[in-house]
Amino acid sequence: MRTRVPLATALFFLVLLLPSLLYPRPVLAQGVKIAAGDVGLGIGDVPRLDGLRLNFRDRELALVRGINATIWSPYDDADGVVKGLALGVPLTGAAELSGIALGAGVDVKRDFKGIAAGAIGFGAGGDVSGIALGGVGVGTAHDITGIVIGGVGAGSGGNIDGVAVGGVGVGAQGDIRGVFLGGVGAGAGGSMKGIAVGGVGFGVSGDLTGVAIGGIGAGAGGDLTGLGIGGVGIGANGNVKGILIGGVGVGAGGDVTGLTIGGIGVGSGGELKGLAIGGVGVGARRITGVALSGFGAGGEEVHGLVIAPAYFKIEEGGLLRGVSVAAWNDIRGAQFGVSIGLLNITDELHGLQIGVINIARNKDSFRVLPILNYNR
Repeated sequence: MRTRVPLATALFFLVLLLPSLLYPRPVLAQGVKIAAGDVGLGIGDVPRLDGLRLNFRDRELALVRGINATIWSPYDDADGVVKGLALGVPLTGAAELSGIALGAGVDVKRDFKGIAAGAIGFGAGGDVSGIALGGVGVGTAHDITGIVIGGVGAGSGGNIDGVAVGGVGVGAQGDIRGVFLGGVGAGAGGSMKGIAVGGVGFGVSGDLTGVAIGGIGAGAGGDLTGLGIGGVGIGANGNVKGILIGGVGVGAGGDVTGLTIGGIGVGSGGELKGLAIGGVGVGARRITGVALSGFGAGGEEVHGLVIAPAYFKIEEGGLLRGVSVAAWNDIRGAQFGVSIGLLNITDELHGLQIGVINIARNKDSFRVLPILNYNR
């Protein structure tokens, strides 16, 4: 049985498609306007319309306020503006778009404001403000403000402010502020403020303020302030303030203030202040507070309490001011306080040693004593 196409339907599509098919690069606009002034119906590449405009592919579009329905995305040199609804069957776009954009793909040359959903993807060459959804991805060359969700990824060549979700990853060349979720990873070339979660990892080149969680790791090229959790490790090149938890290790190039927990170790290139817990070791140039280690701990200066079952060490010319508990307390400097262990050795004792063998090299007599050794 043959299907008959109504004559009116055939004529409608012929009028719609002929201008773009016959003139793929038209010099003048090709289209029919059924309107009072600029208000009404436009079929073809009508430059200006308030109402419903139907076209195959836009080139001569100047401005549409209403509905602009297209079959294909605009030509590269098109410079039209759509305010209202841009409908793509399957593709649509504009130089600038304000309102709602729907299609398999949405392509905006410059800025977009509103709500966009591309079954395959959404892209903009300028700023994006509002909500943008892409079945595969969402991307813009400039800033994103609002909510962006990409089935595979979401990214910005500038900053992101709001919520960004990518099935594989989320990224921004600039700063990110808000909530960011990447199935594999998330990152920023600038700083981050907010909550970021990467299934594998999360990282920023600048400062990180807020909550960062990486299935394997998370890190910041600058300072980290807040909560950081890494399945393997978490770290910052600068200072850290807050709570850091790493399945294997936690580290910082600068000072660490707060609670740090490392499955194997915790380390700091500066001062470690607060409570530090390392499954194997804890180390820093200076420790102020409490350090608990499953095996060993050490530093140049320690002010507080250190518990390391096997070994505790103060570097040459260093200082202990507090209490150390370890099988071997190896203090190659001055001790002001108490050391408790099987073997306690210090170059300069100003306090008490409690252990099987106690050695205080600065005493004139009784330098080596069992059980107790004391010096003012």
